[in-house]
Amino acid sequence: MNRVPGDAENAHSSSVESCPSLRDVHSINPAQLMARIESYEGREKKGISDVRRTFCLFVTFDLLFITLLWIIELNVKGGIETTLEKEVLHYDYSSSYFDIFLLAVFRFKVLILAYAMCRLRHWWAIAFTTAVTSAFLLAKVIISQLFSQGAFGYVLPIISFILAWIETWFLDFKVLPQEAEEENRFLIAQDTSERAALLHPGVLSDGQFYSPPESVAGS
Repeated sequence: MNRVPGDAENAHSSSVESCPSLRDVHSINPAQLMARIESYEGREKKGISDVRRTFCLFVTFDLLFITLLWIIELNVKGGIETTLEKEVLHYDYSSSYFDIFLLAVFRFKVLILAYAMCRLRHWWAIAFTTAVTSAFLLAKVIISQLFSQGAFGYVLPIISFILAWIETWFLDFKVLPQEAEEENRFLIAQDTSERAALLHPGVLSDGQFYSPPESVAGS
């Protein structure tokens, strides 16, 4: 005889336990979700994320910094015009810094084309430029006679090598993971907004609420 009230109490307790989950579902604010989705779509229409723009700025800094060091090296050796003619027109692999400047131009063109214009979301382009840069600089340091030409024989190869690897680290550990995380958040927010739209089909108008007519007394 007592089992029926016990079952009723269990059913009541289970319904009470399920209330928080329903309350959590109904607490979703579709307006906030739509605002988040619209902000993400606005960034997509903008064409490039903030972290990717920072990466492109650093690639530009790489080119400008190597160019600045090369111009200083030209002045130190006895004037820009004379040294420029010697290093460019009479290029010598063992003593010229012109190829290090061209290496910076190569990195700039490939990386800007891949990650700014084409908006590539893979690491193969940065891996290619870093591998070419590392191999070329190692060969130049071993074969050439740069170390016998003063401080710039150390500075230009080392700075170029370090900048190339910083670009690789920044893209692989900052740009690509952050963009992937933002895309996952967008997909989750979009899915949640669709569920919220099903749970909240719309606000009921006043015409949908009505009171039944009063019954006649004594009927």
